[in-house]
Amino acid sequence: QVQLVESGGGLVEPGASLKLTCSMTGFTLSKFAMGWFRATYDKGFEWVSSISNGGLTTKYIESAEGRFTISRDNVAKELYLEISDLKPEDAGMYICAKGRADLYLTTNYRTPDRYDTWGQGTQVSVSS
Repeated sequence: QVQLVESGGGLVEPGASLKLTCSMTGFTLSKFAMGWFRATYDKGFEWVSSISNGGLTTKYIESAEGRFTISRDNVAKELYLEISDLKPEDAGMYICAKGRADLYLTTNYRTPDRYDTWGQGTQVSVSS
């Protein structure tokens, strides 16, 4: 059974850092690109970042501004998203997603229907 479980969220002050983790079971991680999305009240559901199956190619939402780092450990079957200098607009429910078998980070990687399995999410709140 394919399962994705996120952790690492929390309530932090502006300027702090967080490392989100997505732990996976039920499939061979090294075969699939992965992504992070977030859900917020004001922006709805938006793509945040993606990483190729081998980890060599990464993509980020423009507002990441160099503060987000996506990475993966295919042996440990984990996906990570490190966020530094957190801003209130970074807040949201961060959800990891497994890419479809034909997802490559050349086109359409921001589109939710290019991913076929989702976690439940981990909440990130930023407030002083």
